[in-house]
Amino acid sequence: FFTRIFSNTQYGIYTELYAYVVFLLVFLTYGMETGYFRFANSHSSPKKVFSTIIFSLFSTSVLFIVLVSVFNGGIAEFLNYSDKGYLILLFSLVVSIDAFSAVPFAKLRFEEKAKKFGYLKIFNVVVNLFFIFLFFTVFPYIHKTFPDSPLLRLYNPNIKVGYAFISNLIASFATLLLLLPEIKIRIDFIDLKLLKKIYSYSLPLLFVGLAGTINDVADKILLKHLIEDPEEALRQVGIYGANYKLGMLMTIFIQMFRYAAEPFYFSKMKDYDAKETYAKIMRYFIIFGLFIFLVVNLYIEIFKYFIDFKFHSGLHIVPIVLLANLFLGINYNLSIWYKLSNLTRYGAMIALLGAAITISMNISLLPVYGYEASAWTTLICYFTMMMVSYFLGRKHYFIPYALKSILFYFVIALAIYFIQKFIHYPSIIQKNLFNSLFLLLFLWVVLRKERITIRDIKTFIGIKR
Repeated sequence: FFTRIFSNTQYGIYTELYAYVVFLLVFLTYGMETGYFRFANSHSSPKKVFSTIIFSLFSTSVLFIVLVSVFNGGIAEFLNYSDKGYLILLFSLVVSIDAFSAVPFAKLRFEEKAKKFGYLKIFNVVVNLFFIFLFFTVFPYIHKTFPDSPLLRLYNPNIKVGYAFISNLIASFATLLLLLPEIKIRIDFIDLKLLKKIYSYSLPLLFVGLAGTINDVADKILLKHLIEDPEEALRQVGIYGANYKLGMLMTIFIQMFRYAAEPFYFSKMKDYDAKETYAKIMRYFIIFGLFIFLVVNLYIEIFKYFIDFKFHSGLHIVPIVLLANLFLGINYNLSIWYKLSNLTRYGAMIALLGAAITISMNISLLPVYGYEASAWTTLICYFTMMMVSYFLGRKHYFIPYALKSILFYFVIALAIYFIQKFIHYPSIIQKNLFNSLFLLLFLWVVLRKERITIRDIKTFIGIKR
């Protein structure tokens, strides 16, 4: 929707500011989600763990809002948005509310309240979309057709991109209100000694998160500053950001997996077959990830219509971004070794290595090759982190991953991708039909190798015999 109503430059502003939102969200949660799962599973009183952590998050979120309010003008000028200081304040409010809400949502995951978690997340999206539609479609129509309408007191056409943040803020605040029943804390449960232990475990994860965020969003920030022409820089940020979003199926899959996996991993850690379970999960995670990689790339002629035609010049980076995100998901799976063995400092080291690769390669290559360099840098960064994490994990917390099977599936998926790239099709319909056969081939190979039967599939999706 935004790619159709924003220019490339406006979408570049939107992409850049949301890159800062992601960065600040990690900073303001400072590893407390994982810390909550770790200590709620091992401490005698999960309620005391929750009360202690939520007290810490509330304090830091309020402090952040105060600091941004005081230094808003200077921050806006530093980011070259001196005439858009209100955007800085808006996204600071969004990120503060979302950071504070992170652990109550983690509590729902810990207590296996998946339905409530899902309903609240969907509610957030629906409210956000409602106000986006209101501010970007309904009010502009009223402004154009009925310029004297009293409803226009709620609308200022000069705000433009800012309404994306206003919509997000309304959705985040409304979601927080519905989360309040979960935020039951007792003052006498706030344990500063426990908080010190949680900080000791979680703060290294802050560096993991910050470095990981640098890997994820630094390219979108650096693009603006490393390309000389400001207009061209924002145009490239817009094209890159829009095509990066076409990897959304992979991103959604990884996010879904992360929501469910982290509490599960910690609850499983004491079982005798825990490592075998982690290895099996990894194998199936990669199979699903490769399936998504093929779906998006084989049907790119369909998926490209998710973004406006003026952004289609960047479609060639979509396979690179998808593969990079798959490596990121694998890296998340691998990270369980240092989280379970309390060696989170290794996670920080791996993430900092990735950040160094991201920054150095972008600075070297961006001015010459533009946003395509950012895509390749992301791929190289996540691949390197994945390999380093794997070999360190073998030494400190060995998990028997089925490497031969995993490599076999990678070879099959990549072979299918490259083979179909060299086939010329007379029409889009024929291309999609042939690519469907390629996709079925991959599924057939998986079913045969994994010895999955129709009965297994029915059981998995809940169909009774």
